Formats: sequence, C-alpha cells, structure tokens
Amino acid sequence: MKIHFIAIGGSIMHSLAIALKKNGHIVTGSDDIIYEPSKSNLKLHNLLPKKEGWSVSNISKDLDVVILGMHAKKNNPELLKAQRYNLKILSFPEFIYNESKNKKRVVIAGSHGKTTITAMVIHVLSIYGIEFDYLIGAKTNSIDNQVKLDNNSIMLIEGDEYLSSAIDLTPKFMHYDPDVLLVSGVAWDHINVFPTKSSYELAFIQILNHVIKKHGTIFYCNEDNFLSNYFTNNNFLSKSYQAPEYIIRDGKFILIYKNLHIPLSVFGKHNMENIQAAQYVCEELGVSELDFYKAIKSFRGASRRLNLIKEINNHSSVYYDFAHSPSKVLATINAVKELHPNRLLIGCLELHTYSSLNINFLPNYCNVFANCDESWLYFDKKELKRKGFTDLDESFLLDCFNNANLIIINDKEILRKKILNLKLSNSNLLMMTSGNFSGIDIASII
Repeated sequence: MKIHFIAIGGSIMHSLAIALKKNGHIVTGSDDIIYEPSKSNLKLHNLLPKKEGWSVSNISKDLDVVILGMHAKKNNPELLKAQRYNLKILSFPEFIYNESKNKKRVVIAGSHGKTTITAMVIHVLSIYGIEFDYLIGAKTNSIDNQVKLDNNSIMLIEGDEYLSSAIDLTPKFMHYDPDVLLVSGVAWDHINVFPTKSSYELAFIQILNHVIKKHGTIFYCNEDNFLSNYFTNNNFLSKSYQAPEYIIRDGKFILIYKNLHIPLSVFGKHNMENIQAAQYVCEELGVSELDFYKAIKSFRGASRRLNLIKEINNHSSVYYDFAHSPSKVLATINAVKELHPNRLLIGCLELHTYSSLNINFLPNYCNVFANCDESWLYFDKKELKRKGFTDLDESFLLDCFNNANLIIINDKEILRKKILNLKLSNSNLLMMTSGNFSGIDIASII
C-alpha cells in the first residue's frame, strides 16, 4: 500500500509509520513540528520529512490510505485535499483495527497504569516465546518499536480514551472492539475534550457496555471507586484485582506468592496493582500464574515510568516519571515515599498538559503533594501561551494544591539553578512531567 501520515511526529503515529515501512509499504508523512525521540527514529528509517510543515503536494490520488493524527486540525490543507480527492482517511486506531480485526484483541485501558501493564505483558509473553502483535505508548527493553503488525493471532493494544482525530471524535479504544478488556482505573483527565467528570466517565461506560454486549472478557481494579460501583450495579461476569501481598526489604519491593518471595525492580502499591493486572492478562493468553511471577522479576519498567536517573552515595536518589494527572502524581509520590520513608522527599511537578494548565481542572490537584517534604510546581509561560492560556495566579495555585509552602517556578533558568544547587543528603528528588521541563537535562546538572 501507499500510505501518507498527516502528523507523523506523534509517539504512536511515527511508530506505526516505521512498522508499516518495515512491512514493505510505501510510507510518507508530514508534520508542523517533530520532537525527539520521534525525529531521530524517523530519520533512522528514512521517514523524516525534508522540512516541517504541511504541503498539499504530499497528497496524490494514488494514495491507498491517509492516516490522520489527532494533532492535525480540521482545516489542515493536506486533509482538505485528501477529502476533495475522496481518499480513504483513517485515524490510527481505525487503521489498527482494520489490521487486527481477525485477531484476538486485548485492550489495556484506564486513566493510569496502562502503559506499564501493557509493557509487563509484552515482557512476559516475550520471555515465553508467545508470538503477538502490539501497540504501546512507550518504549521498553523488550521491544525496538512501539508498534508491531505481523500475522500473529493476538493483538495487544494500549487503549487510550482520547479522541481519534479532528474529524473522528470517537474515543480511541472504542475503535479497537476488544475481545478482552482490562481497565486499571478511571480518574478525570483531558478536560479539553471531556469538559466534565461525567463526560469523561461516559467514555469508559461506553467501552465497558460494548464489551459486555459482545460477551467479551473484562478485568478491572476493584480499588477504583468508579469501577467498583459500575460492576456492583451491572450483573456481568468479570474478574477484579487488587495489589497482591508484598513487603519492602533492603530498599526493594518483594512480592509474596505462596511460599515464594519475588524481588522486583519496580516499586509502589500502584505497580503492585499493575503486576496483578498483567498477570490476569497473561493467564488469559496462556501463561501460568507461576510462570508469570518467575518472569516479572526481570521487568525493569517502561520508559519514563519511575526511572531512577541518578543515585548519590547510596543515600539519595533522583527519579523521573511521566506522572502529570492528579491520580498519577499522587500514586508516584506515595510510591517513592513508601520505598524510602526515612528520606526527605522533594517533589517537582511540571504543569504541561491542557488539563493541568486549565484553571477549571487545577483544583483536582488538591493535596497531591501531601507526602512530600518539599514541593515545587513548574510551568513554562511559553507553553501556557502556546496552548492559549493566560498566566496562572500564584495565590490561586496555592489554593488549588492546598499547600501554602508550595514553591512556584515559571522560569526555566530558575528551575535549572534550583536543581543545580541542591545538596541531596538522605533525600530523594522526584521529577514528574509529561513534558521535558523545557529541555533541562536533570541528570547532568544534579
């Protein structure tokens, strides 16, 4: 096939483009801005556009399909021309479904944990030589690309609730039509497309109802209030999970399974829940409970998920995490504090997403820093402007976070100097963002 990607620079979009080129398709793409690591990955596979921006010359009548990314707007000139030519235009979740509709589709969904759970399943299946295709939102040690589309009978999909494209407002996971669905939890996010908590929850109700109607298999976390209430009121055979038994010893989380003590490389109660979720999925795909636990001890996490980026004399550590929504921030902070209860914890959160910069959503961050001994909040004024927001009032932020001691930083150089001047002693620094702290290389300056 001859395929063109509009907004090829996205995490999944560029990975899908690479996968399709590897499979022998003719692939082109465009974007108005491409960040790392997408830029380097595309360049490596000779898919990087010669210049950034949109050009109608990219659209020709001989294209078999145009794959439209969410980043592209309705008035995108390439999209408009593709519509005039009546070309086949698909969002990437629609394309993924078309390529996997004859496979057993396992979808990992939820407001938090879905990347890590998917990565755990990939890790375990790979160890036991089970062949499968996949789509995942971050790199792991077990894969070299975030998308694989071969001729395997299983398709493992990290299912995002965000909208599919500017011309398709369907939540992505609805397109996947899961045979097996796991939902890790439901906590309001993406206020730019789900303006109310109820509208966000409705997306999950729709996918749950859909799988129930087709008599699929559902796993869910029973420690999530929304999911527990949903299944209390819906008489459907499903299987719930919670964190398995564990202890902390010598700075490690130890999972207890029958008479076995299994040391883990990941930590935090939320990751214990993720492990149990992954175990259920792997069992559904043919891996015994014992074999799963033998394999999971070598799992080292997904990219940017509680990564240890620096250790200082065995008494202090610096962690970097993708946490950005309130539930993720709270879980991440609690995980580090649980691992090192006697160390001072400095937590730094970057407000970067549309939700986290929105004054109507910010009150949801109330008390997320409760377990931090020192709390920093960073946002880049340029990012505020780029996303169309006005400046954030300091007193308003203090009220939202319910933290009178919150240190608010809105200048990149001030943040850099603050990190540079840190003298960590029996302390942990936890950096949390879905962005990159305006390009500051944390590890090199601490």
